[in-house]
Amino acid sequence: MPAKGKHRRPKSSSFSRGLAAAGTGGAVLAIPVIGATTAAAAPASVHSAATVVAKPVTAVKAAPTSYAVVAGDSLAKIADALNVSGGWKQLYQDNQSVIGGNPALIQPGLKLTVGAPARAASADRADRSARTTSLTTAATATTASAPKYANNLDGWIKQSLDIMAQHGIPGSYNGIYRNIMRESSGNPLAINNWDSNAVAGTPSKGLLQVIQPTFAAFHVPGTALDLYDPVANITAACNYAANRYGSIDNVFGAY
Repeated sequence: MPAKGKHRRPKSSSFSRGLAAAGTGGAVLAIPVIGATTAAAAPASVHSAATVVAKPVTAVKAAPTSYAVVAGDSLAKIADALNVSGGWKQLYQDNQSVIGGNPALIQPGLKLTVGAPARAASADRADRSARTTSLTTAATATTASAPKYANNLDGWIKQSLDIMAQHGIPGSYNGIYRNIMRESSGNPLAINNWDSNAVAGTPSKGLLQVIQPTFAAFHVPGTALDLYDPVANITAACNYAANRYGSIDNVFGAY
């Protein structure tokens, strides 16, 4: 027979209670710890803190802005200065309903919607952004004081006279109007397909009938490069008439 052994567990001391603090996120749970004589204390079950899933941040697209056209502007110049993604073609597409069928014909005071600019990719872009801010500020100030011209013959003549005054080109409203009615009856798309210029391959065009070489030679800076553009046509023709006849007021026939 084996020797008697001591198989009974020694008597434990009286119950001891303590408080264990378990962190659950921001709360603290008080969990009793119990010592027993016959069984070990059951381990406290602590739920792990709930996982907080952060919602993805949705990129906020820059809201479209409005730009008021000033004298001398073109879609290409505006798109370049404001760093428009897609260039002047995108700018024209976004504003075709207000510009019309000719992207070269944009009048001062016309409101254009400009989408979010392309993301800057270099120091040059950053510099352009700084220039854009200056351009926008200057354009806003200029637009506030710039006269509004109607998009008709009266408005085209008045705008041309203002530009002519800036460049020292003589001419009066009546002189311009009289010659326009004789040359084209007020149709900016008029074209002469029968005279000697037409036979030579350079037909006269526009409100004040001029041929392309003459238009190019006497084009006034700040106006469109399109011969059919009413304001560009009038100012170039008046510049030519001033050079040859002293003033458009002195013209009473074909010139």
